[in-house]
Amino acid sequence: MNPPVRVLIADDQALLRTGFRLLIESVPDLAVAGEAADGEQAVELALRLRPDVVLMDIRMPGMDGLEATRRICADPDAVGTRVLVLTTFDLDEYVYAALRGGASGFLLKDILPADLLAALRVVAAGDALLAPAVTRRLIREFAGRHEPRPRLARELAGLTPREREVLRLVARGLPNRGIAEHLGLSIATVKTHVRRLLAKLDAHDRAQLVVIAYETGVVTAGGNPPSTG
Repeated sequence: MNPPVRVLIADDQALLRTGFRLLIESVPDLAVAGEAADGEQAVELALRLRPDVVLMDIRMPGMDGLEATRRICADPDAVGTRVLVLTTFDLDEYVYAALRGGASGFLLKDILPADLLAALRVVAAGDALLAPAVTRRLIREFAGRHEPRPRLARELAGLTPREREVLRLVARGLPNRGIAEHLGLSIATVKTHVRRLLAKLDAHDRAQLVVIAYETGVVTAGGNPPSTG
């Protein structure tokens, strides 16, 4: 039996932290690694405890969740830790900043308990929460407003034509099966291409690949997902 997914809860409201703890500990495959009341504590605990997932509130006193997310995702000691942003504020600027900073997904606090547990499992498995329309919308809208990081231009030049095709389809929301059908490849081959993209572009997961694809113009706003038949 696999060990439980270890979750660090970062929220400035003690009542909410208690509620999240009770929910997470109600299932055998998830466990609470610790609790943080602000961003600075979240960073310290994430680096010391090395949880699988940080459930991160955005608005906290002192260092907010956006800065904490950036610091955790940029630290090589936290390479195995994913950040799932959870907030009451459906503001595109916040969400895009969180994804650009390295977050693997974004959820509103009115999410159903079962869906939150499922989201923690998805993120811990290395996948990204890209399905919500708000995520796709904000990436299309805001990616073009930021200058691409200089490093990305060099790394994109090292991609093969097939890797660029796979990156383009990942950015448009297709799962591995849909990419495989569109390109006439096996799912195993698609997974290999995705792993290579993650390594070459120094991305945490598919969410980061989407941001990179829009920032660098590999995918442009307004493009429709390709048909998978």
